[in-house]
Amino acid sequence: MADAKTATHPGEGVAEPIAVPRPSRLKVWAQDFVNGVRAENPVLKLVLGLCPTLAVSTSVFNALGMGVAATFVLTGSNFVVALLRNFIPGRVRIPAFIVVIASFVTITDLSIAALSPELYEALGIFIPLIVVNCIILARAEAFAAKNPVTQAVADGLGMGLGFTLSLLLLGAIREVLGNGTVLGYPLFGESFSPVIVLVLPAGSFLVLGGLVAIFNLLQPPHKPQPAGLAGAEASASGGH
Repeated sequence: MADAKTATHPGEGVAEPIAVPRPSRLKVWAQDFVNGVRAENPVLKLVLGLCPTLAVSTSVFNALGMGVAATFVLTGSNFVVALLRNFIPGRVRIPAFIVVIASFVTITDLSIAALSPELYEALGIFIPLIVVNCIILARAEAFAAKNPVTQAVADGLGMGLGFTLSLLLLGAIREVLGNGTVLGYPLFGESFSPVIVLVLPAGSFLVLGGLVAIFNLLQPPHKPQPAGLAGAEASASGGH
């Protein structure tokens, strides 16, 4: 599908339509999904949600549990906010978003308590604190409230996956080097001397700082899009 743009040739006064390729919906969804993993990774790029990131990433098990819980809340709240975006008055949008997020957090809290008491005890207060996680509220306000349901879900899944992968990487490094284990299973012999500082709060800052630096060094330089394509993608994002 293509959008018709007009252009005037030098020396002529007639504007002729120029066909600009319009990205397909699948491409737009894929871009929204991948965006949360790479270009706008919530932890390694935007540096958001650091409270649970630093606190629960002492092991792979805890990191995976928090990542899955946050992804469920993020995707669910994005879905509902996008679905109701035309019905929520602008003056009360933030309280409304928080009510939606809190509902999904309550479901998550009760489900983890019933299915995995060990994980529930390990994550503790950080499960209900998902309500005020700036990643979730920011995506509801900046993206879900302005885009169709399908794009909001793709964004929620992408941001959730980016958050989960960041937690897993941080948790794996801290558990392997700080305890010599993965998911509680020992990797090294008795001669291994764990780097205890990595499982302490100071170690979380050291590892996270190193990962953020490496992630940003590996990012390709930003290349501005041609004006025509950028306009077509903008219309595709807002026109469904």
